[in-house]
Amino acid sequence: MGRPAGSAALVLVSAATPLHPEPALFEAMIEGWRRQHSARRLSPTITVARVRLVRRFQAFTGVWPWEWRSEHIEAWIAQGEWAHSTIRSYQGSVALFLAYVCDPRYGWMEACVERVGAAPSQICHEDNTATHVAEYEGRPERRPLTRDELQALFDTADTKVDEAARSRRKGWLAAFRDATLLKVIYGWGLRRREAAMLDVSDFGPNPAAVELGSFGVCQVRFGKAMKGSPPRRRAVASVMPWAVEALEQYVAEVRPLHGVPARGPVLWLTERGGRISARRVDERFASWRAAAGLPPELSVHCLRHSYASHLIEDGVDPLFVQHQMGHSWASTTVLYTNVGADHTNRMLRAALDRAFTTEGAR
Repeated sequence: MGRPAGSAALVLVSAATPLHPEPALFEAMIEGWRRQHSARRLSPTITVARVRLVRRFQAFTGVWPWEWRSEHIEAWIAQGEWAHSTIRSYQGSVALFLAYVCDPRYGWMEACVERVGAAPSQICHEDNTATHVAEYEGRPERRPLTRDELQALFDTADTKVDEAARSRRKGWLAAFRDATLLKVIYGWGLRRREAAMLDVSDFGPNPAAVELGSFGVCQVRFGKAMKGSPPRRRAVASVMPWAVEALEQYVAEVRPLHGVPARGPVLWLTERGGRISARRVDERFASWRAAAGLPPELSVHCLRHSYASHLIEDGVDPLFVQHQMGHSWASTTVLYTNVGADHTNRMLRAALDRAFTTEGAR
């Protein structure tokens, strides 16, 4: 049988003696880990993020993986003010890297002993890593926007677009684009990257909603991937006509002004005809959030939470909302929602009315 894709024998150059063996050996480990990830069909985004994290940890310790000890990971985590889920992710990346280099099938233990006289060991264990107990590990202050907050955000965005248009500044096209993008994120309950990766052709008619024309359904092609799988696809039915109108206006009147042919694929164009970045979406949201006087803990992802919560408040079937969100389990959708007191009281009143009606009939 052949050697695994990430084995030391396939990465190291045995005939060459590097001038600085330690950094050369570390880089070979990183390259082997990349090959292992590729063989597992993990996405390049995951691979790049994990490699970057391991490099950060190595820079923090100032020593090489075969010198890492448990106190290094503990000190690193202690000095960072990260969310619980972030800590688990960071610890997990280091643990996965060490599990790879300590796996005898890849031969890195023997290579390290031969070249630097020491072998790496697993430094992440049950007693010094964060546990995954709660279903939701996000920051508790992250929540859906209220309807008033949502209106304030969109009013601020529209005001900024009008101001930029009246001043005839160059950035009004980008402002209009970003205002529409935020409305689309909320109007279809999208994740930030899902929205940024949309093409014009991802929207199409829905036979069940002919009044929405060519924007009756959104085909999400870059949904959140499961472990080791390609991005998940889903179709999101359009349920907010006002959002459809905003998108239709952008596509018909504003997007062509970028100078790119109307049949070009990218929906959210930059001034150079490229695709908008997720970072740009964050920056614009933060700017308009501050201008609207909204709490700083609200993020772009809160718009997706707002979508689910508001649909549930409006009486939409929770199973339909689950499918719209692309969740495999109803419990995940429940974690996204935070219905208001009015909705709760209506549900309570309906339940009591049914109970008293049944008792009366008896």
